[in-house]
Amino acid sequence: MIMQSPISSFLDRNFQGRSYECMSDCSDMSNYLSRCHSCRVESGCFMVYDRPNFMGNQYFMRRGEYADYMSMMGMRDCIRSCRMIPMHRGQFRMRIYERENFGGQMYELMDDCDNIMDRYRMSDCMSCHVMDGHWLMYEQPHYRGRMMYLRPGEYRSFRDMGMGGMRFMSMRRIMDM
Repeated sequence: MIMQSPISSFLDRNFQGRSYECMSDCSDMSNYLSRCHSCRVESGCFMVYDRPNFMGNQYFMRRGEYADYMSMMGMRDCIRSCRMIPMHRGQFRMRIYERENFGGQMYELMDDCDNIMDRYRMSDCMSCHVMDGHWLMYEQPHYRGRMMYLRPGEYRSFRDMGMGGMRFMSMRRIMDM
């Protein structure tokens, strides 16, 4: 039986050229490929980043083929690092806060929220505490725009995390589909 890697990255579009197979997190793919223009996710979910060390713009990929992901997803640069997202079974819980350092209005989410303004009359989300599960936060309502992956932990300031110009307006649980 041939063991397939959860994610395979290819030098060129349409799965052409040299490839690099990854079983878990990779902080700098440029050590293996000078560029990456297509990828195949065999199992699980990944966040891919356009800069090394899990920095820069983030993109969510689940099982499937991405023959030309740059045009499909609006990426401006190649994948430079990737992080495997562990599947969570059980409850999802996150507290979102209007201001940094858990200040201002606070709301607790246990399910997806497509628009924090409509649901909570909250115009901004500047910090959060993820208690259970893995989440994606989006800069626009209805799960659009740039995104950020959050795993359990405290996030006191999105600005200090390099997300200074972003306002998060919708949140979605990452669930096994």
